[in-house]
Amino acid sequence: MKNIIVTGASKGLGLCVTKHLITNGYHVIAINRTISTNLKNLKKDYPESLSIIMFDLANVNQIHSDIFQKELGFNRPIHGFINNAAIAYDDIISNLDYKKLEEMYRVNVYSPMILTKYIIRHMLLHKISGSIVHISSISAHTGYKGLAMYASTKGAIEAFSLNTAREWGEKGIRSNCIVAGFMETEMSSELDSQQKNRIYKRTCLKQPTSQDSVSKTALFLLSDDSSSITAQNLFVDSGTI
Repeated sequence: MKNIIVTGASKGLGLCVTKHLITNGYHVIAINRTISTNLKNLKKDYPESLSIIMFDLANVNQIHSDIFQKELGFNRPIHGFINNAAIAYDDIISNLDYKKLEEMYRVNVYSPMILTKYIIRHMLLHKISGSIVHISSISAHTGYKGLAMYASTKGAIEAFSLNTAREWGEKGIRSNCIVAGFMETEMSSELDSQQKNRIYKRTCLKQPTSQDSVSKTALFLLSDDSSSITAQNLFVDSGTI
């Protein structure tokens, strides 16, 4: 059974991805700051297919000690990583708050980079041709008022993913980004229906992006069916224009 690390698996897209992985024969190592009732129930239903590590990704300096030394060790092979956890700091640029910006970068950028560092080391140790999948956002490609700071974190991850693919491709390690469109998640729950409809009208399909569709794309990128796909941004965004 292949081991896949998923961050932010407690709810929303992360939970949806985790369900798809488990039902397709993977073992998920979920890293979360909190644990939802839905994730607890999933653990009860699939006790052998889900491990849960409680950790706040804002604590970047403790990733190595708390996750890899205390929890994972180096005996268990890691076959894939889905970087899903993220926080959003939304505001117009003239109101930019450095502390909020720094916190968002710790979770959205620095932690995934450090996690990738040690996951790659695991893959090299066990001679695994692994797959890294970063969940990015259409906001990094199409401007939205108030999302400049958040979009910048996703743009940074896309650049990091591209260079990861170039650096480690000869070892069989792939890295891709899924550029997800606006979904019905907790992150978008603060928007009213008028704001949401205005966003959805900017898409070809005139509807929110399906979490199920993004999850199945992640599943594909982890599988051998995508063995020749790396250094790519795959847009799953209902055709945002």
